[in-house]
Amino acid sequence: MRTIIYNGILVTMNHGRAVYPRGYVMMEGTKITGVGPVEELWFRYGRDLGQKKDLDGEELCFEDVRGAVIMPGMVNTHCHMSMIPFRGLGDDCKDRLRVFLLPMEQKAMDREMAVLAGRYGACELLLAGVTTVMDMYYFAESLAQVMDETGIRGFAGETVMDEATCDAGTPREAIAAGLKAMEARGADSRVKVCLSPHGTTTLEGGLLRRIYDIDRESKVPFTLHAGEMDYEMAYLRDTYHMGAAEYLDHLGVLGPCTLLAHAIQVSEREIELLGRRGASVAHCIGSNTKAAKGVAPVGKMMEAGVAVGLGSDGPASGNTLDLFTQMRFCANFHKNEQRDRSAFPAKDIVAMATIQGARALGLGDVTGSLEVGKEADVVVVETDSANMFPVYDPYAALVYSAQASNVAAVYVAGRCLVKDKKLVRQDLFRLREELLGKMKTTEFGKMGETFFVK
Repeated sequence: MRTIIYNGILVTMNHGRAVYPRGYVMMEGTKITGVGPVEELWFRYGRDLGQKKDLDGEELCFEDVRGAVIMPGMVNTHCHMSMIPFRGLGDDCKDRLRVFLLPMEQKAMDREMAVLAGRYGACELLLAGVTTVMDMYYFAESLAQVMDETGIRGFAGETVMDEATCDAGTPREAIAAGLKAMEARGADSRVKVCLSPHGTTTLEGGLLRRIYDIDRESKVPFTLHAGEMDYEMAYLRDTYHMGAAEYLDHLGVLGPCTLLAHAIQVSEREIELLGRRGASVAHCIGSNTKAAKGVAPVGKMMEAGVAVGLGSDGPASGNTLDLFTQMRFCANFHKNEQRDRSAFPAKDIVAMATIQGARALGLGDVTGSLEVGKEADVVVVETDSANMFPVYDPYAALVYSAQASNVAAVYVAGRCLVKDKKLVRQDLFRLREELLGKMKTTEFGKMGETFFVK
């Protein structure tokens, strides 16, 4: 069957940034097989577009979206889906990573919790129009299976640290587990596994080089936290007299597959280095500004040719997993930083949430734009709600007006996963109840009682 979504404002995000005020996208199997103005459909099938068959006898399914925005599925370039149980706990604590999050993971996180929370997180992403995610957590083999089951596209990163984690006693155990999961995935799999060092100062240089070689040869992202923390920068400066990007380059692990998460503290020299090496950046403006870490100089990065995508970070850091929030924060903070209302136009920010994010993950030829031959990752954003009227500029509407709750339909690889704002293949209420039941039996339940404000 060919599915044709039509009669919407079609935002392609192709090279020419074509927009069709009344457009359509045709999907067949997992691919996009047609994109253009609705007049092309009228010419071929007549104005009465209903259930019918094509000239070759193929059954057609027409979906009239009545003026909604049809856009590419969004790409979340840095996420920790299984941190859902941490959301809202200790939001105003200083240095939550070392004094709160990491100790809590050691006490309470196990495979079952990671799977339940990861499934809920994947569903939250889909409901918000995110069709591709770079997830970075533990138990990557199990989380890749979760991503398979929910239908989302992306990467399950196995976190590797010098210290013991909730799923590995040593970094070599984590690498072995990640390699096993990577080998179980086919080259053309919608969901792949990669090895993800936690950060520049939480894994020794020799292992960083080993992981980089493995990820590069496997054609998956080599991603890690970099240029984010003050103590990270102080250590690198005092020990190596380098910044984070310079240190990675010194190790020989800064290349086209390298994706730096955050990159808040990078010098102009390092920005030029990122562009020269073909590295990419995941810009997590929501979690960065909430934690008062600063605003990454992504404008200069883009001028240097660096692919910059948007990331939500984990729900413990940024609270939401959607990219509508990130797009609005991105616009507001960068305009304010530059004291220039015209800076960071909405069109460029939508690109960061779609095609630039795809390129940052090495998926620019696969997803991120609505073009014939690409995977059919499509999102429909309704314009019937009060906050979506009127729509003069679809880019501005997506960045400044739209919310995750406006996502009406989501397709990944041609499969409808969200319809009428509801999950098609998952029961969110049941997933929530299962996760809550697990949380009540662990340290999460005790922590929740401690922080709950009556």
